[in-house]
Amino acid sequence: MWAQRVSAREAEEKTASLRAIFLYAVLIGTLIPVFQNLLALIDRGLLQVTHMTVERAILGSGQTLADNLIAILMNGIVALYFWNILRREWKTLPDSLKGAGKENFADVRRLYRYIWVLYSLLMTVFGAQQVLNYLFFVPGGILGELTSETLINGIALLIVGTPVWVYSWRVIQNSIIDTAERESNLRLGVLYLLALGGVITVLTTAAMSINLVVSKLLGSNLSTSDFIRQIGGPISIGVPLGAVWAYYGHWLNRHIESVGDAIRQASLKHVYYYILSTLGLGAAFTGVALLIKFIIDILIGNLLMSDAMRSELAAAISLIVAWLPLWLATWIPLESQALVKNDVGDHARRSDVRKAYLYLALFAGVIGGMSAAVALVYQLFSALFTGQIYTTFLATILNDLQLLMLFAVLLLYHLLVLRRDGVFTADALAARQAAFPILILDSGDGFAESVKAALLKVAPNVPVTIASEKPQGNFNAIVLSGSNTLAAPGWIRSFDGIRIIVPNESQGLIWVGGVDKSWTDEAAQTIRQLAEGQKIRQQRVNPAWQLVIYITAALFGLQFLFLIVALIFSAFVH
Repeated sequence: MWAQRVSAREAEEKTASLRAIFLYAVLIGTLIPVFQNLLALIDRGLLQVTHMTVERAILGSGQTLADNLIAILMNGIVALYFWNILRREWKTLPDSLKGAGKENFADVRRLYRYIWVLYSLLMTVFGAQQVLNYLFFVPGGILGELTSETLINGIALLIVGTPVWVYSWRVIQNSIIDTAERESNLRLGVLYLLALGGVITVLTTAAMSINLVVSKLLGSNLSTSDFIRQIGGPISIGVPLGAVWAYYGHWLNRHIESVGDAIRQASLKHVYYYILSTLGLGAAFTGVALLIKFIIDILIGNLLMSDAMRSELAAAISLIVAWLPLWLATWIPLESQALVKNDVGDHARRSDVRKAYLYLALFAGVIGGMSAAVALVYQLFSALFTGQIYTTFLATILNDLQLLMLFAVLLLYHLLVLRRDGVFTADALAARQAAFPILILDSGDGFAESVKAALLKVAPNVPVTIASEKPQGNFNAIVLSGSNTLAAPGWIRSFDGIRIIVPNESQGLIWVGGVDKSWTDEAAQTIRQLAEGQKIRQQRVNPAWQLVIYITAALFGLQFLFLIVALIFSAFVH
């Protein structure tokens, strides 16, 4: 009541983000228990109708009808109370207040809506997975009560989750007529998450299914019923996630296409494709390494197919068949775009996402190659100094050697790509700089010479003219000191290009933030960015700290890549 009185008196309190977070958090904290208890109620009811014990319910197996109804009633009362408060708030919120107003509530409401989409979509996907997984027990003849609860639990999840997802997503889709909702980063992030999560899961389950099929073809002792039951697991996960990928991938493409700028569209697509390309390359690389290892084992005399070798070959084939096409389908278009000599190709080569991808591949090649080389040298010196050669010595040496060669190929290929990008980018930037003539207004105190010297270091191809009066010719920008700005002649004030003002020491002038010697370097960087068509970045970053940030990001990225590869590898190799 006290919070309500304060918000009624003070407009700033009424529109505070903390108030919006509280109100929507209360709704989340009460409505989710309502649907969880509804799910438990429906699940137990279906189990009882089909004459199965309620202990097999996916949720609320130890609850009663009264437990669920009381929870639904009490949480519903609280949710209804705060829902009415929010409805009244939206009618009385000011449009703007110190840059906030309804924006604070709109941001929190947007997050609230996407939480419901993710929550309900998870229930729907899990429900579909349970139903599909049950269907694979039918050919195996296992239709007893032992597995029937899987079907019932899945139906209950679909009954509760599907309507909530349909309603939540429809509300979001109806809201995108608002520009803020349509262009929000949260919407883009959720679309990326669902599309990427869908495609990664689909390809992972596809690899698992291929693994089982190849193992069966290679003569594994799996019975037909066991094979169908085991392959039902990955298929039951892949099918609903495939639908999620298709649906939200479509909306992600629609969202990207709604951006008018072609370069902006390409940048948004790069994030999606480079992530997929990274995963595809890592998994395909692992598959190739496993395949070569299998060939080595065959060539050195293990002609009889053991269970371990059969599993190894199946894992290699499944990884290559599932993930190599993904890498080719994403990397080839990205490479083709980077080879085009126009603005789109130039921005593609200079993309931070592309640089991160290439440096990550280079780092993986260096670390992997060094590890393989150390292992190879260790085996050789161990045999030399101890005089003991084990039966697996030759296989170990050859496997370390093939890993060293694979990592070397990975390193050299991406190094060549990076160098080619550098050459193309240098040529394109030199041409852009040459087409951006500037005029430096000479104040007679060495200012013009210092700016020109700084510019020669970062943009040597920019044509520079130094003059104290209006010269002949056309210029894209004029650089002048801050003291000259106060008494600038009319031709400078009427100049329709870009005017770059550099603070300088002068009697009677105080520059907030002070004056230091780096301002000329800052001006040179600004001119370079303008000449190359980049966005102006005036914030200063300590180069040492910037290097630390880049190295840290690369290390975390490499760790994430290794984690993904390890997870994929562990799914097939035991």
